[in-house]
Amino acid sequence: MSTNPPSAPGAATPSNEPTPPPAYAATGPTRPYDQQPYGQPQQPAPYGQQPAPVAEKKQRNILGIIAFVVSAVGFIFGCIPGALIVGWILLPIAFVLGIVSLFQKGKVKWQGVTAIIVSIVGTIVAAIVFTAVVATAFTDAFGSSDVEVGDAPAVIEEEAAPAEEEAEAPAAEAGTRENPLPLGTPFSSDEWTVVVNSVTLGATDQIVNENMMNEAPDPGSEYILINYTLTYIGNDAEGGMPAFVGMEYVTAAGVTVDPFDKLVVAPDSMDTLSALYNGASATGNNAIQVPSPADGVLAFRPGMMVDKVFVAIQ
Repeated sequence: MSTNPPSAPGAATPSNEPTPPPAYAATGPTRPYDQQPYGQPQQPAPYGQQPAPVAEKKQRNILGIIAFVVSAVGFIFGCIPGALIVGWILLPIAFVLGIVSLFQKGKVKWQGVTAIIVSIVGTIVAAIVFTAVVATAFTDAFGSSDVEVGDAPAVIEEEAAPAEEEAEAPAAEAGTRENPLPLGTPFSSDEWTVVVNSVTLGATDQIVNENMMNEAPDPGSEYILINYTLTYIGNDAEGGMPAFVGMEYVTAAGVTVDPFDKLVVAPDSMDTLSALYNGASATGNNAIQVPSPADGVLAFRPGMMVDKVFVAIQ
C-alpha cells in the first residue's frame, strides 16, 4: 500500500531524476582585467596576431628647457660688448646641458637640440663681437692714419665775400669730426673702401614695422637708417668679413653711441658675416638708436687697425 500523499490536481508527477542547477547568464567580465566592455566576455585575439602596441607619450624635458633658456640668455649677452663675459659663461653651460638632455629616455628632445644650436651660433657671434671690441681698443691706443679720402660729390658753392675769405680759419682735415665727409664720398684703407650712400632720419616706424622683435626706441630717442656700400680691396686668401668695418654715431656733444646698445633688425640689413673677396662689394642698411634730434655724425672705421673717418648724416 502506497504511503505517498495524493498529488494535487494539475501538479507535475514527481520523478526520480536529479534537478539540474540553475543557469546564470554571463553578466560580467570573466576576469578582473578584461579589456572588453563591462558585461561582455573577453574575446581572445585571433591566432597568431599580437595586440597593437600602445604609443608611449614622451615626458617634458626639464633639463632641455633649462638649456634652451640659458642658451638664449647667453646669446643676448654675447652680443653686448659690456656684458660679453656673461655670454662666455652661459653659452658653454647651455651647450653641455643640451647634450645631457638628449640622453634622457622617454623625454622630448627638441629643446636640447635647439639649445645646442643656439649656443654654437651665439659663441660665433660673441667671438666676432669680442674681436671687434679688442680691435677697436687696440686701434684707439696704437692706430695710425692710413685712410685715403676720395673726391666728394660735386657741390655748387656760392662765392664768399673777400672779407669773409680773409676771416676764415684754415679748414680742418677732411674726414675729421670737425670737418666730416659729405654723403657719397668714398674713403679707403688697405682692405676696405666705404661709401655712405644715404642716411634716413626719423626712421622709427620703418624699423619697428620691419620685425616683430624690434622694440620702440627709448624715450627721447629715434632710429636712423644708414645705407652704405663696402668693397673689399685686400689680398687675403680668406677674404674679408664686413663685420670688421666698424660704425658708430657721435652726438653734437661728443657722446659716442654704439649700435650694439640696442639691437634691432634693419630692412635690407648688411650681411656682415659673409666673406667678400678682392673686388667684391656689398650694400645694405644698419639701424642705430640715437638721441633726438639727430644732430651728430657717423664714425666709420674701415678696418681693424685704422683711424676713424667721420661722415655727415645730411
